[in-house]
Amino acid sequence: MAAFTRQRSAVRLNAAFRTRATCICPSSRRHFLSWFRKPAPPPRPEHVPLLTQDNLFHPFSESPFPMLRARGEAIKKIAPCPVCTTAQEQGHPHVELKNVAFECPDCGWPTHCSEEHWKQDEEHEKYCTRLRESNEDEHDLRSGRRMVEFELPGPQPYEEAISFSNWDVFWYTRGFMSMDTERSRRLASKLLSYPITIGGALHQFSPLMLSNQRLTPEGSRSMAALRTTLHVPLGAPETGEAQVGKPQVRIFILGARAESSLPVHVWEQLCLLFPAAQLHIFFIGPQVSLPKPDTPPPPPQFEPPTPPPNATPEAAPSSDAASQLNTTPPTSDTALQTSTTTPPVPASPLPPLTHAEKMKQIQDTHAEKVKELQNRTEYLPNVYKPPPPVDISREKYTRNAINRYGVPSYTTPYTKELTVTGMRTNYIDVHHHFSETLDPYSDAFFFFSPGFGFPSENSFAEDGVTPLPQIASPTEWGPVLPAILESKCPVFVTGFSPADVERDVRSLSEAPDVAGQFEWVVMPGPNTFSSEKWEISDFDPRVMIKANWGIWAIRGRSKDIQERSMLDGLLPWRQ
Repeated sequence: MAAFTRQRSAVRLNAAFRTRATCICPSSRRHFLSWFRKPAPPPRPEHVPLLTQDNLFHPFSESPFPMLRARGEAIKKIAPCPVCTTAQEQGHPHVELKNVAFECPDCGWPTHCSEEHWKQDEEHEKYCTRLRESNEDEHDLRSGRRMVEFELPGPQPYEEAISFSNWDVFWYTRGFMSMDTERSRRLASKLLSYPITIGGALHQFSPLMLSNQRLTPEGSRSMAALRTTLHVPLGAPETGEAQVGKPQVRIFILGARAESSLPVHVWEQLCLLFPAAQLHIFFIGPQVSLPKPDTPPPPPQFEPPTPPPNATPEAAPSSDAASQLNTTPPTSDTALQTSTTTPPVPASPLPPLTHAEKMKQIQDTHAEKVKELQNRTEYLPNVYKPPPPVDISREKYTRNAINRYGVPSYTTPYTKELTVTGMRTNYIDVHHHFSETLDPYSDAFFFFSPGFGFPSENSFAEDGVTPLPQIASPTEWGPVLPAILESKCPVFVTGFSPADVERDVRSLSEAPDVAGQFEWVVMPGPNTFSSEKWEISDFDPRVMIKANWGIWAIRGRSKDIQERSMLDGLLPWRQ
């Protein structure tokens, strides 16, 4: 027993010694090659945001950002005081209609003409909270903090399915960063509302189904045709190899405005929902954003060689001699020497960027764009007909497409799965380029808040006084919708409020070439992927909307073919 105890103690002592030697010796060992090791780079200093999360509320006139101060001044020039407006509508005499000039201390927006009217207005409390929420969101976008909600994920793993039940479940199943605050939810939903609205409507796991009475039986057949191109047969792996032999799916966004100015990598999120399909997105409308003009680098300037310090100065040649030197052709020896000393180097093509490299490139330019946004001074109010948006950034492979379509346009082949084309024109002017190739199996149309039911500025009824709705105006949507319905492709329409959706649906019966010529694909109702951020109008801060609140869809009426036999009409029981 004693021998066994001594042997066990020796084993423990030997193990402890080896453990100590393993832990101590490498730390004290110094390699010869460590002398040539590069020192570790110093850590990058953390970016300090201009505003912290507890200092986001500022009245517009005292905002640290010039653009928000300019917006406050623009609102004061066009927005009427609600108390003055109500008094004038009620017929009170000696009431002068004034614009807003007093900023509410609770929300920071210019809401009334004076502090007295602000205290009299009892309705302001109903929407003051929304105005303050929007005020803080606008300052947070320009604060310079790290926007984790804008860090978009890469391709979806094969074994992970995507759920389109709501925003929260979609972000979780898609692998987004955690949305910890309501403000992050609002900003992320605003950025992704346009591409995910399209994806949620077209995907095979769409929340628009027959079971919840949003998808009609006719719409089910129409969507089944389109999904055969977007997806693979049941049981097959939905990977990039399945794109072989499939036609390109074209998505036409007509009347595009703000959606055309989104960065291309945001629209790539739509492409990542359909790994077995190739998408081509068309932005068509008079307010489409175009890329910045391509400015080639200036040609290299000739610099005379610097003489050595020991060289003797010589007289400068005269102008005639200089011109003779410039015009004298080189000799064969000189040309041979030049050709042998500076051989042409062929430009090797750059390898395509990976998703991680793209995200790093985006993060590197984020600070510059934030600085530019913070220092921007001009602001254009969002009135009835705003001017075209600012030019967007030019991608690496962006090319001019005016020779193909005959209108100001561009095409960007972003990846092998995604191509983006923008045209600044009305759709009816380029319809002839697509009319012969439109296919319900591979094409779909989207209208984001088109304003079908809004009165037209240019077209009037027979009395010359009553304006026609835009869907019946020959200069706006009048000839567009009938031309699209002939293709039998699905047409999706969104609205920014319940009243806007109802107005557009009612206008379908007022268009002479649309009424009775369509079938319902998706019944009108709320959109699961609408923006949760309130957008405030500049002409009246009381008017607030949420982009893409509702969605509905139609298609051209199908004509059922009935087979008739030669005996029909001859036999009485077959008449």
